[in-house]
Amino acid sequence: MSKKKAAPIGIFDSGVGGLSIAKDISELLPHEHLIYVADQAYSPYGNKSKENIEERCLAIAQFFLAQQCKAIVVACNTATVNAIELLRANFDIPIVGVEPGIKPAALNSKSGIVGVLATEQTINSDTFKALVNRFVDHVDVRVQASPKLVDLVENNDLTSEYAQQIVNEYVTPLINQGVDQIALGCTHYVFLAPLIKKAVAGKASIINTAAPVAAQLQRRLLEKELLSTNDEKASVTLFTTLASKQNKLLIKDLWSPSDRKSDIAVNQLDI
Repeated sequence: MSKKKAAPIGIFDSGVGGLSIAKDISELLPHEHLIYVADQAYSPYGNKSKENIEERCLAIAQFFLAQQCKAIVVACNTATVNAIELLRANFDIPIVGVEPGIKPAALNSKSGIVGVLATEQTINSDTFKALVNRFVDHVDVRVQASPKLVDLVENNDLTSEYAQQIVNEYVTPLINQGVDQIALGCTHYVFLAPLIKKAVAGKASIINTAAPVAAQLQRRLLEKELLSTNDEKASVTLFTTLASKQNKLLIKDLWSPSDRKSDIAVNQLDI
């Protein structure tokens, strides 16, 4: 196998949300080596300026290039809408982003009203506004800023009564407006899917874009003849820019079954 095919794939997010995408990539492409970066020292991105987000994305991409990565996955909606074009202009490798699943939501909607949960920075970006405008002739898109959801996930608060109350605070207004599809516009929110489903109470479907991102990465690697031909289970290397005990435990909790946590190392990354 060529050196390029054997090279790793870099995946990053402002925090742990992108692990939801990394897990789908690992399942679809089990022979690809993965390097994941949680930029927790600068999390959340949702309340940062575009310039700050671009600076962080460039720094992480440069780290991936130093690790000889053959592709980069921007596993963060906010980073995608604010910085992916800049990354593609600066780095000559496949770069795959993520966007809210408004298209599948529109295709599946019976009521003609779809909802999006997202961070404020994503909602205010020109890229997101353009995405919504592509579907205005087909569905009514109701957008709900949901900044507290990222904090719930980063604090590993995924099941408490308080977490359910916060989820209800964002989801109930969408349900009351008649939405029958809710697109998760932040990769963190996937880890709150059980609470979101409970808040929805059967009145809407939840659209998660992790699987389509993994499939798009597979297509790009095939196009560039970069898909690994290794037949053994590949490695996953996990980094955080803020390696506190709490953050390390959170990453382990979200990445791996409890009986395998002791086998996982979460490394400090200073960039």
